[in-house]
Amino acid sequence: MTARFAGAGRLAALLLIAAAAVQATPAAAQASGVGDRHEVITWSASADRLGDAVPDRSYRLVVRTSVAGDDLRIRLSNAFGDRPVTFDSVYSGIQQDGAALVRGTNRRLTFGGARSVTVPAGATAYSDPLPGRLPAAANLVVSLHTPDAAGPATGHSMAMQTSYAADGDHTGEESASAWTDPIGSWFYLDAVSVGTPATTGAVVALGDSITDGWQSTTDLNRRWPDYLARRLQKADTAVKGVANEGISGNKVLADGAGQSALNRLDRDVLSQPGVRTVFLFEGVNDIKAHTGVTAQDLIAGYREIISRVHAAGKCVVGATVAPFKGWYEWDAAAESVRQNVNQFIRDSGEFDGVTDFDRILRSPYDRERMLPVFDGGDHVHPNDKGMQAMADAVDLTGLDCRTRGPHTTESAVHTEELMP
Repeated sequence: MTARFAGAGRLAALLLIAAAAVQATPAAAQASGVGDRHEVITWSASADRLGDAVPDRSYRLVVRTSVAGDDLRIRLSNAFGDRPVTFDSVYSGIQQDGAALVRGTNRRLTFGGARSVTVPAGATAYSDPLPGRLPAAANLVVSLHTPDAAGPATGHSMAMQTSYAADGDHTGEESASAWTDPIGSWFYLDAVSVGTPATTGAVVALGDSITDGWQSTTDLNRRWPDYLARRLQKADTAVKGVANEGISGNKVLADGAGQSALNRLDRDVLSQPGVRTVFLFEGVNDIKAHTGVTAQDLIAGYREIISRVHAAGKCVVGATVAPFKGWYEWDAAAESVRQNVNQFIRDSGEFDGVTDFDRILRSPYDRERMLPVFDGGDHVHPNDKGMQAMADAVDLTGLDCRTRGPHTTESAVHTEELMP
């Protein structure tokens, strides 16, 4: 972390503040709130390794907010780096079109009062709150510059959103002239939070490529969590924030395409501020990979997630595994595992709520196959219509822990029955 100050005592004090910002947690941030306000996650993307970092590179990252609020803070991640990475210039603004920003919205972010922050390998850093109001459903743009980045870069590969890169530091510029390199990934940025009334909460969608949005239309925010965010904005509910923690190819039990759900639960989910409910929709990659995973193996993984989420004082809603007959890895043995897993999700009573994506997406003529009108083309991933149908199936009242508390009985479990 760098800063220029006259006076060794003042410099030492500010360096201590900056170091605290690197290590600060959302819980600590919420505790520092005033009165009846706290922080709530408004956007997120699961961190993963993105290949080799590039020095003297700027990234202009476009993200979609869910809940409105003030005092924006971002989280920068070096979770997969093998050395420190320095960000010497970070700005946030509102997208006008492409890489161009609405005039007057691009403002510098600081870290412990300093313009620069160095994030150790494996760590994250939170910015200072940025005064001002951030609306819901806004295209927020975070621009950052890494002067000497090297080694593995951290970010999110499959953004389904066009962002931009440039050589040199152009973070403070509102025009698009220097941003000539469109990219489809988010680099280093993994969360954005805002200040809200303490009654406002968020839901985190923990999932794989379906949650990540594959086969939805790029740049139109048609992932199922995006549709869910739109519903929540209009609904009479205190849950307004939606955090998308999906990773393409991700599994519950084993690392591979990103760390497993079990291994990334703390960083990607439980560390986020204002989370009231975890929405767990994973398992198809464990099943279709033909690695010998049984229904009991997957159920044990679900139970561990449920236990850890409850221990954190939050609810967990489970979603049934969607049909995937027609995908090249489908066979009768995998289908048997899926059916047994779904029976547990529906009937065990161990989740605080259930959304039956299987029943929403499956064909009434072949219940092992996705309904063609919802099929994105590969028989695993829903298209835009399928994504919307999924979001429409979620019981919004079941996302608010305050209505039931984090430990409910089987009679409280909600199951959608929109398709025979």
